[in-house]
Amino acid sequence: MNITIVGTGYVGLVTGTTLAELGNSVYCVDIDEKKVEGMKNGIVPIYEPNLEEMFLRNIQSERLFFTTNLKEALDKSEVIYLALPTPPGEDGSADLSYVLKVANDIGEMMTEYKVVVNKSTVPVGTADRVRETISSKTDIPFDVVSNPEFLREGFAVEDSMNPSRVVVGASSDRAKDIMSKIYQPFTNTGIPIIFMDEKSSELTKYASNSFLAVKITFMNEIANYCEKVGADVDKVRLGMGSDDRIGHRFLFPGIGYGGSCFPKDVKALIKSGKQENFDFQILEATEKVNTSQKVILVSEIEKYFGGSLTGKKIAIWGLAFKANTDDIREASSLDNINLLLEKGAEIVAYDSIAENNVQKLLGDKIQYAKGMYDALEEADALLIATEWPEFKNPNFDLIAKKMKNKAIFDGRNMYPLEIPEQNGFYYKSIGRKTISK
Repeated sequence: MNITIVGTGYVGLVTGTTLAELGNSVYCVDIDEKKVEGMKNGIVPIYEPNLEEMFLRNIQSERLFFTTNLKEALDKSEVIYLALPTPPGEDGSADLSYVLKVANDIGEMMTEYKVVVNKSTVPVGTADRVRETISSKTDIPFDVVSNPEFLREGFAVEDSMNPSRVVVGASSDRAKDIMSKIYQPFTNTGIPIIFMDEKSSELTKYASNSFLAVKITFMNEIANYCEKVGADVDKVRLGMGSDDRIGHRFLFPGIGYGGSCFPKDVKALIKSGKQENFDFQILEATEKVNTSQKVILVSEIEKYFGGSLTGKKIAIWGLAFKANTDDIREASSLDNINLLLEKGAEIVAYDSIAENNVQKLLGDKIQYAKGMYDALEEADALLIATEWPEFKNPNFDLIAKKMKNKAIFDGRNMYPLEIPEQNGFYYKSIGRKTISK
């Protein structure tokens, strides 16, 4: 089948590459000429494990194409996926201007039946708005479908090729039949395709992400309470997670959630609720708790140094919001950096993947180290903000030699407590006892 993907951000590029891998001819459209030219030459504009290999394979097999010409791609395809940004506005509501602009263009350009698929995360009722926008420009028949993505950054290729389910919101039998054919390679292997109405499909994505944000935040609250009463959150989460009604995933405490999805989707669902005179009280609490959780270790660092961070050199390991991505959107590292700088600290950070993105944002406000141990030179303390695999088994003797003070503030609970204790470090993590030198 010929398919057009409008937007080559994270969702669009992974979706387009996956659909090409499934045997379709895929035309990816983006307005950024430089980016399109780079992709034509095999340059993947995002970091995602295992994506480049699949990306190059499908370019070479002539199943994956890139263009800035929407009309050209539209004329070749029966199905058009909208994978456009829906950033939060100042009030938290999702900005649909990109989606509706392209819908307007499709209405003006289409010459035959199309299925327009909303892949972007959008508020309930967006399919209706897209339908109305296209209808205002054409009398040619078309259908609008909601098909939310459930990709985890860092595991997007795995998730795209082996999804737990495919959710499709569609009212038209013709559209359902076309979507069934696209996802037949999945359903043939037992992966379910769940058909529902468009509004339910749109809400499924927001509800899923918001629930996971609540689960993470609940565990962070439990972790903070563990510290008050002397319990160990690692043991608590194992006991909880062994209940198959709860499960082990998303029970790891830390310095809050970030990224492109959870913060944006929680905000958008809160705002959507208010528009219907409904208060998502649990989500409002989740957002509030997460904001404070992200910088919960700064006060501990401050306390360690007797109340003042002026002139203190703080090394930071990890800048991405999570491991295996270069995404720094809503990253806890940035909240910590801003607050530490505000308190007079000097920052030296290391993240080989996300560094360039932070440098574009912060410039020379902080220093950037070439290696994880280079960041520790004469550092007064180390803050771990991202759970990159390379941080899991460090050389503690070398850490001790490099640092001025043997103090680690671990926002991702990377080490069993006995390891820093045996090596003579002050070690503060989340929801566990503090190890004093």
